[in-house]
Amino acid sequence: MSRILTREAFENAICANAAIGGSTNAVIHLQALAGRVEVPFSLDDWNRIGRNIPTIVDLMPSGRFLMEDFFNAGGMQAVLRRLLDAGRLHGDCLTVNGRTIAENNGAIRVLNEEVIRPMTHPLTEDGGIVVLRGNLAPNGAIMKPSAATASLMTHRGAAVVFEDIDDYHARIDDPDLEVDETSVLVLKNCGPRGYPGMPEVGNMGLPRKLLQKGVSDMVRISDARMSGTAYGTVILHVSPEAAIGGPLALVENGDMISIDASANSIVLEVATRSLPAARRNGCRPRRRPAVSSACSPTRFCRPTKGAISSFSRAGAEPPWHGITYDEGDDLVEMRSRARGHDAAGGHSSYPVGRAYRRSC
Repeated sequence: MSRILTREAFENAICANAAIGGSTNAVIHLQALAGRVEVPFSLDDWNRIGRNIPTIVDLMPSGRFLMEDFFNAGGMQAVLRRLLDAGRLHGDCLTVNGRTIAENNGAIRVLNEEVIRPMTHPLTEDGGIVVLRGNLAPNGAIMKPSAATASLMTHRGAAVVFEDIDDYHARIDDPDLEVDETSVLVLKNCGPRGYPGMPEVGNMGLPRKLLQKGVSDMVRISDARMSGTAYGTVILHVSPEAAIGGPLALVENGDMISIDASANSIVLEVATRSLPAARRNGCRPRRRPAVSSACSPTRFCRPTKGAISSFSRAGAEPPWHGITYDEGDDLVEMRSRARGHDAAGGHSSYPVGRAYRRSC
């Protein structure tokens, strides 16, 4: 396996995912695989390697065609041939059939150039997954450019905050919700520990009153995942997640948030006290529900590296503890917010039973 799961193979995967407009879930899976086989591989590799890789597959949700059309046009092998011809893949990487990437795909032809476009006429010129960093996501957050609205890739707007998915469902279509098309929808407590289980709820539906006005996309931010079939300017996997006291937990309605995909930045425009001070003054990590031995994520294995390992360290100190985040020359500090948290660090509206059963 070590001959197949090499550093070059993971780099090929980043390029292939960009070319097809692939799912943001690829980030979690590839980071976990690399960690398991101890191949050096970081979030920063997605920006470095995936930048300037065009999305050439005109496939829903990013494009027009269906999976059947993609298959009939030559499928994944035809995409790999395009990337090989452009010099964007390591063609000597070994595959499971004992042959290399180049040997497997070098003779494949594209059968429909509307569906699988030439590299010079892509669906999206820069289709690679973008990793954003900043005081709102010190450990990173991700977005999918091929599914996003180009005009929203650089954006500044006021936060409309939902404390969890039930809060979102209860209020998103409220006609009195203070929201407009420039707002940034923020969903908390839907990460690996917060939900728990990190569900695919990050592509929040837009408020009904804005849909009725013809608004088709807005910036949305969460610590959740979303399906590879989803569309929109959606920022996901915000880390550290809200449930362990990450900066996302501190966002309030009306806070200004700026994103700039070209600069890989995501900034919460708040400057008062430091993040550790916010924790001391009452913004504690959200308490996890009790986990039965049958469903415990630590029951089956205890990996020590890679994305999977985060699920086995239930008692680990949040990675931001004791740290302030320096954005350029200015120390961007966060204010204390304890709304919705009780004295013990729990949350009065947390739907423990239903949410946990659904995740198991």
